[in-house]
Amino acid sequence: MSNIESEVPNLLGHEDLTSYISKKSHEFQEPKYNNYPRGDGTIVPEYNEVEPTAIGWVRDVIGHPGHKLRDYLFSLFPILKWILHYNVQWLYGDLVAGITVGVVLVPQSMSYAQLAGLQAQFGLYSSFVGVFIYSFFATSKDVSIGPVAVMSAQVGKVIASVQSAVGTAKYQPQDIATFLNLICGGIALGLGIFRLGFILEFISIPAVMGFMSGSAINIAAGQVPALMGFSSLVNTRAATYEVIIQSLKALPHTTVDAAFGLVPLAILIFWKWFTEFGQKRWPKYKWYFFYVQQLRNAIVIIVATAISWGVVHPKKIAFKGAASKFKPPFSTIGVVPSGLQDVGLYHPPNGIVHDLAPYIPISTIILLLEHIAISKSFGRVNDYKVIPDQEVIAIGVTNLVGTVFHAYPATGSFSRSALKAKCGVRTPVAGLFTGAVVLLALYCLTSTFYYIPKATLSAVIIHAVSDLVADYKVTWGFWNVSPLDCGMFVINIIITVFATIEEGCYFAIAASAAVLLFRIAKPQGHFLGRVQVAEVINPTIAQSEGEYRDGSNDSNDSSDDVEIHQVLEDSTEGKKVKEISSSTTSTNVRDLVSAHPNIKFHTRWVPLTKENLNAHINVQPPPPGVIVFKPIESFTYPNSSRQIDIIADEAKRLTRRGKPYDSLSVGSRPWNDPGPLRFKVPFLNNKTVHEVDQVAETRPLLRVLHLDFSVVTNIDVTSIQALVDLRKQLNKYADREVEFHFSGILSPWVRRGLVQAGFGTYDQNGLVSDKTFVNIAADNDLENQYYAPIGTNTPFFHFEIPEY
Repeated sequence: MSNIESEVPNLLGHEDLTSYISKKSHEFQEPKYNNYPRGDGTIVPEYNEVEPTAIGWVRDVIGHPGHKLRDYLFSLFPILKWILHYNVQWLYGDLVAGITVGVVLVPQSMSYAQLAGLQAQFGLYSSFVGVFIYSFFATSKDVSIGPVAVMSAQVGKVIASVQSAVGTAKYQPQDIATFLNLICGGIALGLGIFRLGFILEFISIPAVMGFMSGSAINIAAGQVPALMGFSSLVNTRAATYEVIIQSLKALPHTTVDAAFGLVPLAILIFWKWFTEFGQKRWPKYKWYFFYVQQLRNAIVIIVATAISWGVVHPKKIAFKGAASKFKPPFSTIGVVPSGLQDVGLYHPPNGIVHDLAPYIPISTIILLLEHIAISKSFGRVNDYKVIPDQEVIAIGVTNLVGTVFHAYPATGSFSRSALKAKCGVRTPVAGLFTGAVVLLALYCLTSTFYYIPKATLSAVIIHAVSDLVADYKVTWGFWNVSPLDCGMFVINIIITVFATIEEGCYFAIAASAAVLLFRIAKPQGHFLGRVQVAEVINPTIAQSEGEYRDGSNDSNDSSDDVEIHQVLEDSTEGKKVKEISSSTTSTNVRDLVSAHPNIKFHTRWVPLTKENLNAHINVQPPPPGVIVFKPIESFTYPNSSRQIDIIADEAKRLTRRGKPYDSLSVGSRPWNDPGPLRFKVPFLNNKTVHEVDQVAETRPLLRVLHLDFSVVTNIDVTSIQALVDLRKQLNKYADREVEFHFSGILSPWVRRGLVQAGFGTYDQNGLVSDKTFVNIAADNDLENQYYAPIGTNTPFFHFEIPEY
């Protein structure tokens, strides 16, 4: 028996580490385990697993660079995979969905441009470029790109903040918005090209929904002043609660704009309620109600514009001064240039990089966060795969091209994407038809846009963002699933309402990272025990009141029959056992087994705490001196030390020290384990603590520590060093070689790391244990032919946990 403390060096900086690993590698390349003790004479063919190498890993990464480059470039244009299969049926679905979304997008884009503090045409530019360019790079057929409420609100805040800091004369609002589009698009494209889109996966859904709900409340509150006609009296860039307070104070200053705001808002709310009610009440006309519902924004704006034209146009004609000096009796959009007059290469003003730098990170996060969440959600619902990295590339290219049109940042819209999906969209080509509708509006309807009341656009915004506010059912659902996530969701809303959207977004990121790190650093694990389990198919389930319920789903099957799932008993598989009838009042499983020996019970290892198990199950602990532990989190540097401490404490609780301290010499004990007191204690039945301690020394010696690594996907140097330290500690405590067994290792790199540290076997001439456990798998094609599923040269690595 070798001394493991002298054989295994300290992995962190030992001068002989290289030579040690070289020796152990050679040792396992040339196994010498040909004389295993055989308890039953079973001969198992030798099987040595091939360990991965760093050179092989590098070869896999850089191998066939030409093919990988070709595949990479081809993946940048997903449209190439399906465009040659385009057909008339797809065309019809895309045409209907594209036009429908276009009708909704035109009024929404002008509304969101107002929210961003820009003229209406810039919202139309963003809409046209977004849906058009995205079609060529998308992996989602449902997502509709364009101006959205949250991103528009962020752009408006950036414009207001920059202009308040440097003055309104230095930069025009459209210059700030376009430069923000350029930078955010460039960052997104870089993240996508280098396949870093996974970073967004670290932000959890509750954090995102909390941020979106808080932002929607912020946006709705900020639109109330424009809805009521006193926007000049309220600072809509302040915190949400301040905006609400200021709006309440300014209510006496309400103007005629409220007529064009409150009435359309009430109509929109009633319209949506009535069409949803109609779809449920008259399902035969469901699609009619659906399309009528989606046209509500366009129809309300058309009617409001017609009324506005009837009021404003005569006054405008009668006005004797210059047309540019005419002021309508209520706020309207005003002049909207026809066509694409602002198209051209964008030249950033001097110094704008420095002035916008603080707002770039949060703007990029908002740009990408909502889009990825929406695209993945629709991909799962409609059964197709969305590639986050490619979606990030699509967003980046879309916004970079948008700078040529002086567009502001565009991303995925939840409401328009849902509309697009319900309309039966078939491919991303639908975006081309949506873009055509927007272009048609830009060239043919701009003279009409002059008369659109701003209050009506505010009503459209408030109605649109109301869908983003999570209702009480969502909050209750979060609470039922995970109270911690529910708390994160609620706190995020509170921060967004009482602080700013940026702080809410940063909290969402920080909270998600903190929860993730906490769960990694505070891992859970279970000490396992044994239970006998057999699988019974279609049993008769005894109810508590003495009645029985048939477990079969087939009403034609007799409830008197029980089919037993056979294991390693091919000759009896599928037999029916008539034993339990519906008139039986109790079932004794032991009697059933004795009457039918083909029922096979097998050992399964479950938590000793019986967590998520029936409390009546008798879970047997492992044999004396054996401890089985299963980590249920990762086993890497943030948490390995904590898990090792848990194992060591349990080992010392269940087993005795191999070399006891001298009970007659107090000074022989260490300072941190001074031992028992030596006077009688009443609550110990007048025994001395020393006597109680002597009783505890009847515990067994520690022989085996088994670690179930079935959920451990990777390890590192820190975790391996922790295992080596644990082995030294337990060997010293037990005063013997403690066997370290492992099972469920799925990663060859985990196996390689353990082998290099000396685990798996201890001596090249023989085993520490006098008993080995080798799992065998039967070859179904060859009678009586068995193979070892894992390597036989590492007998302390197991396919399953042995019964010991």
